[in-house]
Amino acid sequence: MKFGAVPVGEAAGGVAVHSIRKSGLVLKKGTVISEREIAALKAAGISEIVVARIEPGDVSEDTAAAEIAAAAAGEGVRVDRPFTGRANLFAENAGVLVVDKGAVDRLNNVDESITFATLAAYKPVVAGEMVATVKIIPFAVSASQRDAAVAVTAAARPLIRIAPYRVRKVGVVSTLLPGLVPKVIEKTLKVTEERLAPAGAVIVAERRVPHEHGALAKAIEEVLGAGAELVIVFGASAIADRRDVIPAAVETIGGRVEHFGMPVDPGNLLLVARARGRPLLGAPGCARSPKENGFDWVLMRLLAGIEVPREAITGMGVGGLLMEIVTRPLVRIAVEEALASRAGDVIVVVGHQRGEVEKALAGLRVRIVHNPAFAEGLGASLKTGIAAVPADADGAIVCLGDMPQVDASLIDRLIAAFDPDRGALVVVPTFQGKRGNPVLWARRFFPDLMAIEGDVGARHLIGRYGEAAVEAPVEGKGAFVDIDTPQALVDLKAEIEGS
Repeated sequence: MKFGAVPVGEAAGGVAVHSIRKSGLVLKKGTVISEREIAALKAAGISEIVVARIEPGDVSEDTAAAEIAAAAAGEGVRVDRPFTGRANLFAENAGVLVVDKGAVDRLNNVDESITFATLAAYKPVVAGEMVATVKIIPFAVSASQRDAAVAVTAAARPLIRIAPYRVRKVGVVSTLLPGLVPKVIEKTLKVTEERLAPAGAVIVAERRVPHEHGALAKAIEEVLGAGAELVIVFGASAIADRRDVIPAAVETIGGRVEHFGMPVDPGNLLLVARARGRPLLGAPGCARSPKENGFDWVLMRLLAGIEVPREAITGMGVGGLLMEIVTRPLVRIAVEEALASRAGDVIVVVGHQRGEVEKALAGLRVRIVHNPAFAEGLGASLKTGIAAVPADADGAIVCLGDMPQVDASLIDRLIAAFDPDRGALVVVPTFQGKRGNPVLWARRFFPDLMAIEGDVGARHLIGRYGEAAVEAPVEGKGAFVDIDTPQALVDLKAEIEGS
C-alpha cells in the first residue's frame, strides 16, 4: 500500500487518510477521492492531501476484517457487516463467552496491523451483545498477512463461541440458625431467581433445614430427587473448613468436594462439589447480594454446562479483587467508571459543595465546569454540562453522580447501540423491561436538553422522540440504584457484603 502526501490534482482514486474541514468543506477520513472531491479541495484552497493507495497484492481493510472475523466466529456468534476496517462479532443467543486466549494472542502477534479484541473470557452475554471485534489498523494489509491471520483462526476453530445455557432446573437449600430472620431467606431466594433468570433457569425445589449435616444431607437428596440439575446451598454460617457442615453433608450422601475457596473477593468462601453426578455449590455470604462476586463466575459457567475444575478456580486471581465501591466517594466511583469506558471526554458539573467534589476527583483526567445556578435544579446543571461538550462529539451520555453501580461496561453497551446512521439517536438502558439511567443523546437533541428548566430531567424528551430511541439491555440493577440518603449508602454497603 502506498501512503503519503500528493498534489490534490493527482489524488484521484486514493483514500483520504485524515478528515478535512475548511471553508465549508467537510471531507471524512476514508473517502475515496474522485474528481468531485478534487474540485472541492481546490475550491477550499487546499493544494496537497495525504492519501493511501491499495496496490496489487493488498486486501482492503473491510475485506480483511470480514474474512478474519468469519474464520474466528464459532457456535452462537455472528459477524456484522464491516465498516472502516472493523468487523464486529455478536452473540446470537444468551450464554457464556468461551475464548481461546492462546489463539487470540497468536492472532494479534501475526502483524501489528491486525487486531482482535474480545470481552472477558467466560463473561455471561445476552443475544445481540457485541462480544469481539476485528480492527485492521491501516487501509489495507497484504494478502499474506490476511492469510496468516485466517490460518491462525482456522487452526483454533473456534476462536470464540457462545456456550448456550443448558441447566434449567436448580435446587436451593438454606440452613437455619437462631437469629437468622426469615426475610433474609426470602431475599436470598429472590436474588437467586433474578440471577438465574438470564440463563432461563428456575428454582424447582427449595428446602430450609437446621444447620446440621444430617438434616442438610437429607434436604440435598430431596431437591436432587425433585429433578434439580444443580444445587445451591446457602449456609446460615459461612463454611470455615472442609470438615464443616456443608462439605460434611455432601460426603454423607456419597458426593465429592472438588474445591473449597477461591482467589476472588468477594467470594472467597465458595465450595464446589458434586453429588449424584450433578454440580453443587456451597454459596459464600456475598451470594445473597445481587452485586457481581466470585459465585457468579462459577455459577454461570455451570449453567452453560462448562466444567469448572480446580485449575480454573485457582486461575481467577488476576482480576479477582472486585471493587468495594463504598470505600471511595460516590462521585469518584461514578467518574472512574466513565473514564474506564469507551466514552471520550468526561465532563463533571459541580455546584453545591464544589470544593469537596473537586477534592474527591483529584488526580482524575476530567474537565470540571461550575454551575453557579445549581440551586435552580437539575436543568441548570444539564445545560452547563451540554454546553461544555466538545464540538466534534456526536453525542453525550448524561450520568448521575449518585449512581455508583453504573459501570464502564454499562456505558460501553450504550455506546455500542448508538448508531445515528440507522436512526438509533437516543439509547436507554433497560433491565427486565424497565428503563433506567444513564441515557445517551445524539447532538441533534442538545438544544432540547439545554432548554430544560427546573429540577426535572430529560425523561419526557424520550417520549417526545420515541421513534429515535432504542433500548440497550443491561445486566443487574446498576441503572436504577441511586444513593440519595446516608441510610441508602449503608443499605448498599450491607447488600454488597451480603449481610
